Amino acid sequence: MENRIVVTGGRPLNGAVRVPAAKNSVLPLLAASMLCGNRVRLRAVPRLSDVDACIALLRGAGCAARWDGEDVVVDGPPRTSTLPGETAGQMRASILFCAPLLAKLGRAETQLPGGCKIGARPIDLHLAGLRQMGAVEWETVPGKLVLTAPSGLHGAEITLHFPSVGATETLLLAAVCAKGKTVLRGAAREPEIVDLARFLNRCGAVIEGAGTSTLCIEGRRGLSGCEFSPLPDRIFASTLACAVAAAGGRAELLGCPASLYAPVLEILGQMGCRVERSGEGVRISRFGRLYGAGRVFTGVYPALATDAAPLLAAAMLCAEGESSIEDVIFERRFGCAEGFARLGADVRVEGRTLFIKPGRALNGAFLEAPDLRGGAALVLAALAARGTSTLAGSTHIDRGYAGFTEILDSLGAQIRRDAAPENVSAKKTSSKKQICLAIGTKR
Repeated sequence: MENRIVVTGGRPLNGAVRVPAAKNSVLPLLAASMLCGNRVRLRAVPRLSDVDACIALLRGAGCAARWDGEDVVVDGPPRTSTLPGETAGQMRASILFCAPLLAKLGRAETQLPGGCKIGARPIDLHLAGLRQMGAVEWETVPGKLVLTAPSGLHGAEITLHFPSVGATETLLLAAVCAKGKTVLRGAAREPEIVDLARFLNRCGAVIEGAGTSTLCIEGRRGLSGCEFSPLPDRIFASTLACAVAAAGGRAELLGCPASLYAPVLEILGQMGCRVERSGEGVRISRFGRLYGAGRVFTGVYPALATDAAPLLAAAMLCAEGESSIEDVIFERRFGCAEGFARLGADVRVEGRTLFIKPGRALNGAFLEAPDLRGGAALVLAALAARGTSTLAGSTHIDRGYAGFTEILDSLGAQIRRDAAPENVSAKKTSSKKQICLAIGTKR
């Protein structure tokens, strides 16, 4: 039975939170552990459904993977090239596991990856780069991906026409154990890429240029293991900062440097929040009015992250002036707009842009999470609304936020989880229609 998140708005947030490790770093690190001949221990990993799914993928490939307290421990190389179909098809990160399987076993088979329905997320850049490195794609049944490397993977000079984070991670994982040297141009520069390169280098890889648009990788036959602490989650920190902006109050966000989510903090500062940066993290407060942000755009790092767009939008709902935010990465990023409108906000979506007009009070409503970040954004908007809101689809949020409701509760939010009623559909069906349905079943 799915839990629903129930929020009673109107309470400011106050307190301190330590930002957990980044989901978007942990998932590729788990894929990278398949390349290691010795034990890998990832410290203080958040308990997320996507992490559990990756552990299931590792186990399905024959690796020993388990939780050890707050850590995840992975032992042994993969023994089978086929990833569990149902698990692989449910999450986007499953494509990252193909490169290590190709490198270690010469073959990878998986269901085409899924994930949030926020727009087209093709894997053509992944596959084009792997083909340059010696991989062959086999035509099989629709929805299934089979790759082989008949002569093993080899180094290549590859240029990405778009700095895709996923493609950069895939090709980096393929290159570290390929024969020869790989030069990857047009690479993504996100902090999570730098974190992956740091981990791989700790395990014996030779990677230069992480954090720039050109990566140089010298292939190695094998890698050792290591203990590693993933970097903090800049999107979680962005979420909490936007929560304070929406609900008001003051919070200290510890353990995540301001530089990791500087665009979010800059925009919130321009809107009227007070942002204080320190070595330990960020103190953010909002006690007065919020001002419209004007026109805001996402972009590739170091620009505003696409994942932060709905979160900032939730704060913009509470501003006195107009705001608009355009996402240049995904064409359906603002699935949360319908929920904003149910709360009473004056919003509209045109193409990839969400337009927000001021002046309307937010009131509690029944909401449904459209995706991971959109679901979190609706929670933030509910914190600022009068009355009580109920959010269905919390499983989306659980993919990317560990202890989300508990953390907000610790900051003073009135928030809880309730089990969804079992007979919701029956309650929504009129008595007349129920009679007709009953007659139909007898017949």
